[in-house]
Amino acid sequence: MHRRDFVRHGTLWTGAALFGLGRFPHRLYAADRAKQAQDVVSLGRTGLRVTRLAQGTGTSGVGGSSNQTRGLGEQGLADLLVAGVDHGVRFWDLADQYGSHPHAKRALGTVKREQVTILTKTHASTEAEMRADLDRFRREIGTDRLDIVLLHNMQSAEWPKEKAGAMAVLSEAREKGIIRAHGTSCHTLGALRTAAALDWVEVDLARLNPAEVAMDADPATVVSVLRTMKQKGKGVIGMKILGAGRLRSRIDEALQFALAQDVLDSFTIGAESVAEFQDLLKRIPAASVRA
Repeated sequence: MHRRDFVRHGTLWTGAALFGLGRFPHRLYAADRAKQAQDVVSLGRTGLRVTRLAQGTGTSGVGGSSNQTRGLGEQGLADLLVAGVDHGVRFWDLADQYGSHPHAKRALGTVKREQVTILTKTHASTEAEMRADLDRFRREIGTDRLDIVLLHNMQSAEWPKEKAGAMAVLSEAREKGIIRAHGTSCHTLGALRTAAALDWVEVDLARLNPAEVAMDADPATVVSVLRTMKQKGKGVIGMKILGAGRLRSRIDEALQFALAQDVLDSFTIGAESVAEFQDLLKRIPAASVRA
């Protein structure tokens, strides 16, 4: 079976195989030509053009901090974001939960705002909470507009009812040009299916890797839902590509798997140092064509 047919029909390598009960089938996932982290791709039908790789800032992100903010500090993470732009990666994945807004603001002291696409995430539910977040986020990041704002960590399949107020404010903000697209970050299969069905979702951040680590369901099931999203023109960004760090010993296989998925426009990975980021830039093209 040709690689494209293999991926299209959802025949995915299992976690058991990835962890040593079989060899990863590189030839089935190998691209015809190398894919680069810096490749510029369309994010669904949003009109946004982003790099294939987004710089994540939220590894183990909780309570307003993350591995990046804790380990690097404000200047260190800002320097990492700037290094990414210098190397052609111009997509920043932020969140209130990670506490990474001030770090991005410091980076924007060096990087021109128009050089980067900025994604951030909110836990707001009501109209008042969402209005306050939009004002605070822009102040913290130092920008008058945000490119993508996602409702963070949707777990209930009924999230549109629970987040109706916030959704209304984000729709209004999009009409006014305060944001360019809105959507969700999903953490259960029910929430993901709801996001796929709802026209309001323009962008979704979805968990996907070949080993079913820190995911909402098995890879084939997730891919089937993401295919529905793509058919509806939604932008899809992959996360947990390395299984929240648990697949670091099989990074090349995990990268190749993500790069082969036609349901992903781009994906986010949170490097924790400039050296780690530069290593990732080298691994992505090599992994994409490995046979």
